[in-house]
Amino acid sequence: MQLSDLQNLKIAVIGAGYGGAAAAKALSLLGARVDVYEQASRIREVGAGIGLRPATMNRFREWGVFDAIAEVTSPSDYFEILTATGDPIMKEAWPAAGEQTHTHLIHRGDFIDALMGVLPEGMVHLGHKLETIEDRGDSVALTFANGAAAEADLVVGADGIRSVVRHQLFSQKAPVFAGEHAYRTVISVDDAHGMVVDDNLRMYIGRGTKIYLLPLRHRGQVSFGITALHPDGTWAPEVTKEDLLRTVEGFDERLVNITRDLDMDTVNIRAVYDIDPVGTWHSDSVVLVGDAAHSMLHHQGQGANSAIEDGGALADALREAGSVKEALALYQATRKPVTDELQRISRQGWTEDEIDEVFPGQRPATAGQE
Repeated sequence: MQLSDLQNLKIAVIGAGYGGAAAAKALSLLGARVDVYEQASRIREVGAGIGLRPATMNRFREWGVFDAIAEVTSPSDYFEILTATGDPIMKEAWPAAGEQTHTHLIHRGDFIDALMGVLPEGMVHLGHKLETIEDRGDSVALTFANGAAAEADLVVGADGIRSVVRHQLFSQKAPVFAGEHAYRTVISVDDAHGMVVDDNLRMYIGRGTKIYLLPLRHRGQVSFGITALHPDGTWAPEVTKEDLLRTVEGFDERLVNITRDLDMDTVNIRAVYDIDPVGTWHSDSVVLVGDAAHSMLHHQGQGANSAIEDGGALADALREAGSVKEALALYQATRKPVTDELQRISRQGWTEDEIDEVFPGQRPATAGQE
């Protein structure tokens, strides 16, 4: 699209999470007028860590925000998968993207704070819960629960796994329960019983349970997570310390001790859900990004990365295509095959037999070698 067309474009982004904030930054750099509508009265993320992959960090460099993100991260060289008792299954360097080789480990709260900090003042409107979206073809009308209304030339639905935009315009399929719970918290490195010695992610697997140790050494902390099989699909189930201890029976005693020492008031407890692939992500004036388009299980650690890549790809498409309609089709054609595959792989889980299909060429019999 011509620069003048982009500068005249009025864009509404629904949701100020990773996907919404990334899309807002990328789209604002095109010169478009961008407004972000977030239902929460304040932006906050539960305590847990994630890894920002090399390709994602390249996007931040492209947008001029690399330093703002990198300064609140720990650069990681590789990730490792081990048995419950610590025997190596595989060890692999993070997939490089050009000269960028490190995955940057970051606290979710620091990440969203950094993203919010690089958006222009006044762009984000809090307390705006979307109620209705009316797609008029060449424009879109929005109404919010607080009585506000807005119109836009393009609406970006970045409103998560329970997306109102997706439900009203593209798919009414409900999220799918994975038969698992995720228990996440952040603890001091001093409380990690000597298991955090560098800046690399380690995952221990056994009997349907995965334990993640993701160092946040720039904060003197470690993100500790347990994913365990469970039949209760309540979004925020009630779980006791004894329940957690049962999920880690047979694991390295240091992991059991970390679990035993947890303050349950700090543990975020969620049933694990994703969505089936959505056939179409866009109309002529509305498009989905992030979890709204392709919410996936966290087994690959690609949810936030995919959302950020969506934002970059959407901006690229608007720059390259001749119209908004063409751009949205190009964006879907670029991103959907990638996220369909990530959704598929993420649903496989993590048995030792499955690892070779998830990471071709990293067979358990040879993994663990330098």
